[in-house]
Amino acid sequence: MDINEKILLLAILKKKEDETLMDIVKTLENTQLFTLKEGKKLLKKLKTEEFITDGFLTLKGDLIAKEVEQEFKI
Repeated sequence: MDINEKILLLAILKKKEDETLMDIVKTLENTQLFTLKEGKKLLKKLKTEEFITDGFLTLKGDLIAKEVEQEFKI
């Protein structure tokens, strides 16, 4: 898993109630982490790999996002 996927999963874990996945992608695009096109591609990949479903993290996605959170705390 590359760093952009990790950051996107972590951002989804930390998202606010009223934020959509596209809001998160646009926010990360504004930080110049990736382009909007790349962000949409990453989002699609995470959905395909079953890290995300119906706009939320799956159990698998949640576990990985929490591991990423710990990784960044070090």
